[in-house]
Amino acid sequence: MIIWINCHPETIKSEDCRPHVHVIGGGCEAVFNLNCPAGPVELRENYGFSRREIRPIEAALTGHLGVLWQAWENIPGTA
Repeated sequence: MIIWINCHPETIKSEDCRPHVHVIGGGCEAVFNLNCPAGPVELRENYGFSRREIRPIEAALTGHLGVLWQAWENIPGTA
């Protein structure tokens, strides 16, 4: 599984680019808003993951919210 912290370069400077992650695995993808720095992590889009698969992903992201927030802040133009 890959956790991809991303914002398209043309959007990074826009306030529309809120902290989020793309979770990709097994031919599926989900996008979660981080709602940093305090959370809660929120599912925004889901392409193929079952509810049973989403719950532990969401829990893992919540458990690593601090690290994810730090990584997001280190993307140029997002801080």
